[in-house]
Amino acid sequence: MAINLTKGQRINLEKSNGSKLNNICVGINWGAIEKKGWLGGVSKEAVDLDASCAVYDDTKKLREVIYFHNLKSTDGSIRHSGDDLTGDMGGDDGLDNEVITLDLSQLNSSVSYVAFVLNSFKGQDFGTIPFASIRIYEGTPKRVNEVFATYDIANGSGFAGHVSMVMGVFYKKNGEWKFNAIGEPTKDKKLEETIKTVTEKFL
Repeated sequence: MAINLTKGQRINLEKSNGSKLNNICVGINWGAIEKKGWLGGVSKEAVDLDASCAVYDDTKKLREVIYFHNLKSTDGSIRHSGDDLTGDMGGDDGLDNEVITLDLSQLNSSVSYVAFVLNSFKGQDFGTIPFASIRIYEGTPKRVNEVFATYDIANGSGFAGHVSMVMGVFYKKNGEWKFNAIGEPTKDKKLEETIKTVTEKFL
């Protein structure tokens, strides 16, 4: 299932052999911002990006949010790796700074939507954050099987000037899970505002 989605595409979560894709990871990678001093020196400014996940039932009612203060869903199907407060201070190490894992087979049967969002906690502009990127893939935090959506936030048109975005929504239709690659920046400043935007516009 080698699919690289563009914004707005939807896919069935079915592999080429007909089996269902269950183990999903959403990984965020980013670096610290370089600041040039007036004497010509360079310093690094820590960047705190926050990946979060909002869970809804079939009536589109928000059930819970998995984020840096709540690292596991009540049913254990969604887990957050923990809050990275700095980004890669020494340059890109090739690893995701934060990963949220989702096991669709373990989700409570009443859940119909799982939305992933990204916020810049200190309000640092996405367009200024080195190599900021997202990948959504099948596998585990230590093993990537198939990447099926990527977003180049650092270089992608439209992300500069924003501090929040909706990455995508997994949704259940006729008992089958599908994925909507949204990739839309929003005008929101805080996580609560971004989730409100998801509820109103993207489910």
